[in-house]
Amino acid sequence: MKGAEAVVERTVSGLGYELVEAQIALGGRLLRVFIDRPAGSPVPATSAGPVQSGISVEDCERVSRQLERVLPVEGIDYDRLEVSSPGLDRVLRTPDHFRRFTGERAMLQLRVPVGNRRRFTGVLRGASEREIELEVDGSLMSFPYANLERARLVPNLSIPKAI
Repeated sequence: MKGAEAVVERTVSGLGYELVEAQIALGGRLLRVFIDRPAGSPVPATSAGPVQSGISVEDCERVSRQLERVLPVEGIDYDRLEVSSPGLDRVLRTPDHFRRFTGERAMLQLRVPVGNRRRFTGVLRGASEREIELEVDGSLMSFPYANLERARLVPNLSIPKAI
């Protein structure tokens, strides 16, 4: 996966996008690629009109077409390629991801429990190059990246009340 991920990341970033995550499934036959716009990059209009935010279908098509050309040349074998946006519950992997989403709710799963817990949900309050700060039940907690198994945003799916 490391070789494939490096090729995918180089291709995706060369097109002006950020690789959020690359997954290989079904015994290496399915390659899933999740892309986003780098923080602070402008969101262009498409043939269907202006895109409000995130990744459009045209963005996914563009990356998919390029990967379909690059992967065989690089000797990376797959049967099916899926390219999509990271979604509302996007994965957080890098310090930049955590900083970009400061103030948002996130779920962290740890490798080694802290206080008999491996899962924490709270509000991201900051991130350095070594650790993440998460406000959990009113208390600020720090978690080193070395103990982080997985992290995702927790989408706010509340429906506004009618007036």
